[in-house]
Amino acid sequence: MKKIITSILIMLCLIICAYEILSESQTIMSAVSTSFNIWINNVFPSLFPFFVLSEILTNYGFIELFGELFKPIFEKLFKMNGNAAFIFIMSLISGCPSNAKYTRELYLQNKINAKEATKILMFSHFSNPLFILGTVSLTFLNDKKIGLIVLISHYISNIIIGLLFRNYNPSKITKDKFSLKKAILMMHNKRINNDKRFGSIITNSLINSINTLLLILGVITTFLIITTIIDNNFHPSLLNKTFISGFLEMTQGLRHASLLNTTTKYKAILICMIISFGGLSVHTQILSIISDTDIKYKPFLLARLIHAILSSIICFMILSM
Repeated sequence: MKKIITSILIMLCLIICAYEILSESQTIMSAVSTSFNIWINNVFPSLFPFFVLSEILTNYGFIELFGELFKPIFEKLFKMNGNAAFIFIMSLISGCPSNAKYTRELYLQNKINAKEATKILMFSHFSNPLFILGTVSLTFLNDKKIGLIVLISHYISNIIIGLLFRNYNPSKITKDKFSLKKAILMMHNKRINNDKRFGSIITNSLINSINTLLLILGVITTFLIITTIIDNNFHPSLLNKTFISGFLEMTQGLRHASLLNTTTKYKAILICMIISFGGLSVHTQILSIISDTDIKYKPFLLARLIHAILSSIICFMILSM
């Protein structure tokens, strides 16, 4: 009976959405246009180069090099397979949801197992630094210093999560000593043994990157349409809009937060919380990317809730100094 009720409710929601799209077509078209602008101006420029570069680096032994170089650090700090360092560093630079893409690739290549993939996904959720220092600090807050504090709070809290969960699904710790020569030889052997031609590697990198980015565009558009439908029917206050939009789609939530009639300090704390949680839009992107694997999503969700609380506390402490 419950399943039948669920099916009916789903169908009702879809019918309501279809009605809203037809009756409020101008508003919906504006939302779609906004999502495309977000994608073309923020998402595509910041992620596309790193997506392509990461696939090329993977084919030429960069994971083997990074895994060997950072193995002692990752084993001691996070009790993780050294290969996961590649995901951590690349995510630090390029931002989410690239962490899911890199995690999925290494999992499919048997560089990490499902438990290790689940764990690294928990503390590699970094928002793109260019987005925080550019869009958030300059466009939304008009304060570069505050943007830097948001970035630091967001990053430090993520590393703390890695330390908190270091005993969750620990990797088998090796007692091999660090060897630069071994790292270089492993990278060299990977390149030599790779039977793919450079042209084929480039082509596959471009196709895979574009497909992932189009998936991201679709998810962003869907959640912006949902947010628009809620705004049209319920007319929430600006504060409620901030929480609803921040929960559904991060960028819109950040924009509403910047318009609140409060101090920059509390805007920054709220923005830090929204960025660290990511919004259901980002969560859906992550789920879509790892859907064909055994990587678990629930630990990632738990980590984002902790991340949102920790980052806002750290941001508050720094701004209170």
